[in-house]
Amino acid sequence: MKEFTVVGKSIPRRDALDKVLGTATYTTDVKLPGMLYAKVLRSPHAHAKVIKIDTSKAKALPGVKAVLCHLDIPKNLFCSSAAAYVTTPPVKGVVDQYIFESTARFIGDEIAAVAATSLAIAEKALALIEVEYEVLPAVFDPFEAMKPESPTLHTEPEKKEGFPEYPENNIVGNKIPPVIGMGDLEVGFKEADYIFENTYIVDAVKQAQLETHGAVADINSEGKLTIYSPSQSLHPTKRIVAEALGLPLSQVRVLNPPYSGGGFGGRIGCSAKSEVITAALAQKARRPVKLILSRQEDFIASDTRHETFATLKTGVKKDGTLTARFIKVIMNGGAYASWSQDAPGVLASTAMPVYRCPNSMFEGWTVYTNRTSAGAMRGFGNPQGMFCVESQMDEIAHALNMDPLEFRLKNISRPGDAVPVPFPLVTTGLRDCITQGAEKIGWSRRVEPDRQKSTKLRGMGMGVGSHVSCSHPFHVDYSTCQLILQQDGSILYSTGVPDIGTGTSTTLPQFVAEVLGVDISMVKIVFGDTQSTPFEVGSHASRTCYAAGKAAIAGAEKIKKEILEYAADYLKLPEDDLDIAKGMVYSLSNDNVKVSLGEIALQAHLKTKQFSCIGTVPPTNALPWEAHFAEVEVDTETGQVEIIQLVAAHDVGKAINPAIVEGQIEGALSMGIGFALTEQYQIDENGRQLYDTYHKYMMPTVMDMPPMETIIVEEHEPSGPFGVRGVGEAGLVPTAPAITNAIFNATGVRVNQIPVTPDRLLTALKNQKGISTVREDEEIYAE
Repeated sequence: MKEFTVVGKSIPRRDALDKVLGTATYTTDVKLPGMLYAKVLRSPHAHAKVIKIDTSKAKALPGVKAVLCHLDIPKNLFCSSAAAYVTTPPVKGVVDQYIFESTARFIGDEIAAVAATSLAIAEKALALIEVEYEVLPAVFDPFEAMKPESPTLHTEPEKKEGFPEYPENNIVGNKIPPVIGMGDLEVGFKEADYIFENTYIVDAVKQAQLETHGAVADINSEGKLTIYSPSQSLHPTKRIVAEALGLPLSQVRVLNPPYSGGGFGGRIGCSAKSEVITAALAQKARRPVKLILSRQEDFIASDTRHETFATLKTGVKKDGTLTARFIKVIMNGGAYASWSQDAPGVLASTAMPVYRCPNSMFEGWTVYTNRTSAGAMRGFGNPQGMFCVESQMDEIAHALNMDPLEFRLKNISRPGDAVPVPFPLVTTGLRDCITQGAEKIGWSRRVEPDRQKSTKLRGMGMGVGSHVSCSHPFHVDYSTCQLILQQDGSILYSTGVPDIGTGTSTTLPQFVAEVLGVDISMVKIVFGDTQSTPFEVGSHASRTCYAAGKAAIAGAEKIKKEILEYAADYLKLPEDDLDIAKGMVYSLSNDNVKVSLGEIALQAHLKTKQFSCIGTVPPTNALPWEAHFAEVEVDTETGQVEIIQLVAAHDVGKAINPAIVEGQIEGALSMGIGFALTEQYQIDENGRQLYDTYHKYMMPTVMDMPPMETIIVEEHEPSGPFGVRGVGEAGLVPTAPAITNAIFNATGVRVNQIPVTPDRLLTALKNQKGISTVREDEEIYAE
């Protein structure tokens, strides 16, 4: 195996010093000459038609330079997420938004906006806008929304023949339910000795990234827009803005400034419409415009994770072998499509490959309601799906009197297995993840406590999962980069991938440095700018190291070949006798022959030669693997759950930068704790968001973090660059079920809805039956 010099090393992050010193620039820091400040007027109603709007008083206020509403903007439907612009045929992307709406579909919907010389004037101007609404019936529950008598929130999608059972009202986008699976369910259930059927509920949660949504738009004398944005996908965002405003793509530039204060899926596309709103205001005022959402606006007017309702029916033999599984999911999409057309299929494609089940089928869809739109959030459907799958796996193991760990080892997928995803399962380190994680947490200590002797009970649980390493072939997903050898021997590496806090501005240059045999300091990176980088779909779907890393290697190999071809002529040696190391081109056969890359570049320059190339490769995909373990202590008097320790074992293929990989996993674990125990995005009976600030929304803090152990497993993935698999999202996937399964082990009570808040747990303990399993065919129950 090749010995790496740069790859696999925990090289310090390039953004670390800027962030520690407070000199890093974010969108909120951008200040341009003559800049105006924007504020947005939002609907106070969950569903209402704008009957009349009068902006004259706002326009007359001194200091106000632009006021816009639905009467003033192009009537171009668009989607503020990138979803509609990366959807592959024959499926069509859903475009269902205008910059400003004449019908509000949730509390917080954008009705109008102003740009003024100060925030105070902008806020005063908002109060001067007079709006007359016709309040319409609202619906918040997806099951109610599907009924024919419920209000239809958007144009009804056409029904596809052959699916007469498909509910017609308020379904997002897809004309048929996204059915995914393999085998024959009827045969599989007939082969089963036992059949388990369970229903699970996952509450909506928020990304709650540190930097609120926002953008700054500038416009030049030719009408070209330059937009500073924290977007995770700059090139697709460029297209969103262009289509919303009816502009050629060449008239829009989108760039990070260069840092983004977190994304977690909420910025795959626009940052809560900020880019299109500021662009429209800049066009009107002919001046730069800045819009930064307040924390409250961020909570109520940007995408959440999908509230999910799932029913799993699973057949199993007496020896624990799975024979059949049917998963049916309904997801709450909220007011606009965002990523909702894709969410059910992603849930299926990530939840179903984990276990060998020859007869498996999934059916699901997402429903419009008058809630804040749901979209992408770290894991995108997978955390919901695996909470359900792993909860039921634990219940089945308990019912069969099997060790949950052994039950999983018996059924996990293996290399070469048929899986219901459109790419092969080539390698997997899941077995190693399970065994190493179990050893680290001390799984052999796991017992059922004596629940009569104490009100504080300890338990241990586990969960496993997979994910993806990019979004191919479900979406357009490819990376392109440019490499230039500069005259000092350094490499200028340009990529459209942003660095949203994941360390990509460090790890991607490691790929280039490794291939070219140079020190990492000699690779200079330009990133996150549509004007100076070739097309790049962005940072999402755990794809950056896997997909952008492949392009980086491809580009580095091409420019290396160009350099060696030139050096062969320059040194009068055969090309195959040359290589590059430590920034020097050297002879393999003669230690005395070597020349620096700087000298090669300069000599080529003097002969009108520039070393430059584009790196791009056809997309592929691969499954990462993970197993998480939790030990908890439950106070049965208060319902409080204390996490004693967490262990996370991940097969990442190859850790390009182990410290960054560990940081990604540990950050995901902290989000998983909130997902399992405290975080929930709820509304009142009128659709008003209840938790709209950090003070109300119960995210875990540093004081809630238990001891965490990260184990990196490296099972080489042949399709990945240097064997890499995706890692960014996988750490969130099995955390919640590991915790809730530990609660079950401690208490004997199952709560089938997360978060497991104290009141939910106390109710379950009081009932002493949980909210749990239905059985058919045999005298067996998962308690």
